[in-house]
Amino acid sequence: LEFAIDPSEALLSVRNSRERAAEARSVRNVLSPRSVAVIGASTDSSKVGNAVLANLLAGNFTGPVYPVNADHRSVRGVRAYATVHDIPDPVDLAIAAVPADAIDAVLDDCLDKGVKALLVVSGGFGETGPAGQESERRLVLAARAHGMRLIGPNALGVANTDPEFGLNATLAPHLPTPGNVGFFCQSGALGIAILDEAANRRLGLSTFVSAGNRADVSGNDLLQYWDSDPATEVILLYLESFGNPRKFTRIARRVARSKPIIAVKSGRGAVPPAHAIGADIDDSIVRALFAQAGVIQVDTISELFDCAVLFGNQPLPVGPRVAVVGNSTALGVLAVDAARAKGLHASSPIDVGPQAGPEDFAAAVSSALAASDIDAVIVVFVPPVAVEVEPFATALGNAVRGSDKPVLSTFLATEGIPDVLAVRGPGGYPIRGSVPSYSSPERAVAALAAAWRYSAWRSRPVSNLVRPKSIDSERAKQLVEGWRSAGSHGRWLSDFETAELLGCYGLDVVAFRTVTDEDEAVAAADELGYPVAVKATGERWRHRPDHGGVRLDMADASAVRVAYRNLAADSGEPLLHVQRMAVKGIGCVVRVQDDPSFGSLISFGLAGVISDLLGDRAYRVLPLTEDEAAQLIDAPKAAPLLSGYRNAVPVNKNALIDLVQRISALAEDIADIREISCEPVLASADGAQITDARVRIGPEPTKADLGPRRLR
Repeated sequence: LEFAIDPSEALLSVRNSRERAAEARSVRNVLSPRSVAVIGASTDSSKVGNAVLANLLAGNFTGPVYPVNADHRSVRGVRAYATVHDIPDPVDLAIAAVPADAIDAVLDDCLDKGVKALLVVSGGFGETGPAGQESERRLVLAARAHGMRLIGPNALGVANTDPEFGLNATLAPHLPTPGNVGFFCQSGALGIAILDEAANRRLGLSTFVSAGNRADVSGNDLLQYWDSDPATEVILLYLESFGNPRKFTRIARRVARSKPIIAVKSGRGAVPPAHAIGADIDDSIVRALFAQAGVIQVDTISELFDCAVLFGNQPLPVGPRVAVVGNSTALGVLAVDAARAKGLHASSPIDVGPQAGPEDFAAAVSSALAASDIDAVIVVFVPPVAVEVEPFATALGNAVRGSDKPVLSTFLATEGIPDVLAVRGPGGYPIRGSVPSYSSPERAVAALAAAWRYSAWRSRPVSNLVRPKSIDSERAKQLVEGWRSAGSHGRWLSDFETAELLGCYGLDVVAFRTVTDEDEAVAAADELGYPVAVKATGERWRHRPDHGGVRLDMADASAVRVAYRNLAADSGEPLLHVQRMAVKGIGCVVRVQDDPSFGSLISFGLAGVISDLLGDRAYRVLPLTEDEAAQLIDAPKAAPLLSGYRNAVPVNKNALIDLVQRISALAEDIADIREISCEPVLASADGAQITDARVRIGPEPTKADLGPRRLR
């Protein structure tokens, strides 16, 4: 009996669906517990265990709370138990606030009790060095083997503002009001500042997770949960490093189609040692990853909240056309200039003047919202001296109520949701429809521009992954397996092996021959047909025409002999290439390389020393859809040269897209490929030809395997 076990689209779809459901359910055990135990609950108010217990009780958690303290019968007036095992009822979430050297005993008790999730707020693990990393590894192995989810260690905690739970299992004494925004961050200290800033801006949160060392529960898990959480409409991420970036891309692509994801990726200098893996990566790669996944990237926490109050309270714009309405000429002009600088379409500001009353102000806003050629409105309001503000706020609120176009303001230069512009829900908290305010027109414009870019991305049709035709992946795998069997550590393939492998994927290297003397060079040129190119093969000369390592357009045998003698003498290497002349075009570089954070990355740029010096390369994570391949080719700053810059003949971009997709498929299919370099690829109106290529094979980089999760 034989049946195929190779991954298919149906298998991957079912696998991803099951993974999504299982991970979302396991995170729900963390954020929606019916009972909580605080291990290490102390009677000393200066201890972490006391603070966590106090915050749980003050937050009005709706389930039972069990302090665990072997030395006291009660803590903060609540009966205490010597161990978790002594608690008579089930425990969904256990919070460990004990020293690192006591965590093994705590873990054993929790596993024996059947606790579903363990939150470790204690430090002293992976962030301290090798010994702490080994302790953290043992902790994760045991938790995963028993189906328990682990948050931390070194975590600030988790919170769920839903009144049904009222969970404040954090070290922060105060939480923002309930809302529709989910927040994930790694840093505990920064988490407290983030919660304070959210409260100050009156940004309501649905759930909050500070994962600390992120040993088990990560941002990917939270994305899976928030994707199916009806209470969360906007997702905020503060990331110091990536756990599984390829999985992040896959999940974020799906989630961002329905819920905006706004992310800050901190700089390398801000990353603590515990999070260092995957942190030392180029910022351009991170931006490419986010853009590919539809994630809205911002650079600061302030910009994160600027976007969050807009996305969480107002609809998305359907176009870039903006109207600026205000009673200050200077601020109106600033807003228009800023909008145009961000790529939005803004006409002259509508200035009602400082003498305008509430009715005139509201009428101007209503007129702008009703205009068919306007997609969003920015309201600039500076209160005249000795004038009541509330009538203006009431009039503005009535004017924008029910509008399907986003409205932003610089009302009194406040940040967040001003009380006078808030629309309140049943609990008295601001809800969708509230008008966000910014301290300056530039900040409002930046948030609106981000919303428009995201709206445009989301409106694009979903591009499925379609494999190019005429691919022989089985032969390619057999070839690589044969080459690998000769050496376990891997190697660079020879030029002919590389050409044979690429040929399996419909990628033809322009015909060439290797020669070691003048006669062989002439014979090769006669076989290939004139004109030919003669190339040096040494590492110093390859891909470096500026070093004089290539002679082009050799039209006869005499020219080939002279070229061979000169290149052999200059390079000190008798082994040269004679290659049929390709159609002249613009040199491009396509590479695939392993990144310690992202796995296999594909990059594209124009060939040449200047492009290398300026780092003019675009990156994407594999695999690539056709749309992503097209975006990759258009991404470098020098890409307009491919489209006919200054009346030049445009190249055949479809041929480049097909070539990039085939290289993507090759790297995705053959796990033993560590590196591919096609340089240069000559792009012309006739197509795209590979004139030189190199491939390195070897074993896959291994990461620490902490074992499978047995998710409950």
